[in-house]
Amino acid sequence: MTDFAELRTTMVDTQVRPSDVTKYTVIEALLEVPREAFVPTGQRAAAYADTCVSLDSGRVVLDARTFAKMLDALDIQNEELVLDIGTGLGYSSAVIACMAEAVIAVEDDESRASEAQTTLSEQGADNAIVHTGALAEGAAEHGPYDVILLQGGVEELPATILVQLKEGGRIGALFVEGALGVVRIGYKIDGQVNWSFAFNANAPVLPGFEKQRAFEL
Repeated sequence: MTDFAELRTTMVDTQVRPSDVTKYTVIEALLEVPREAFVPTGQRAAAYADTCVSLDSGRVVLDARTFAKMLDALDIQNEELVLDIGTGLGYSSAVIACMAEAVIAVEDDESRASEAQTTLSEQGADNAIVHTGALAEGAAEHGPYDVILLQGGVEELPATILVQLKEGGRIGALFVEGALGVVRIGYKIDGQVNWSFAFNANAPVLPGFEKQRAFEL
């Protein structure tokens, strides 16, 4: 029988800690949340591998290193409201729920959203709510947000997302630029988001965040 608790500890010790993730709240949350409960049943054995976990429709659960480093850079506080875009089956929101006052998760697939909400409730993440709708629309009715986090790649970030970020808030996004992916943290100051480099990573682009290609004859 698979010892998922041991695998979870190994994931943190071999994938997360060596990647300069030092914040206690991030480490504690990753050790607490059972990643295997938030992936498709057939993928549970691979839940703690050092890679993204495939869902469907090209969607993934971000690898632990990338996700943890984003959380470390965003430094979520326990009084903050977080928007988690592309939660999939809810893993990212469960982890964030351990750190924030509340998290609003956005998922565009009704079946995934329903499963995510059920699993979050079963795991005791009562401060996480799953909103069903287009990922690129966010969830303005619950905002504005102290922190926004995207669970996948971005080529272009719609203004509809940035306006949901509070003044002084932070946003973490993985920008896919050709073969290279770059995670940047944005800080909203005087209504404008100023970006700073965090680290390199890669992930599939989220639906609605693709760059609009110009039509060519």
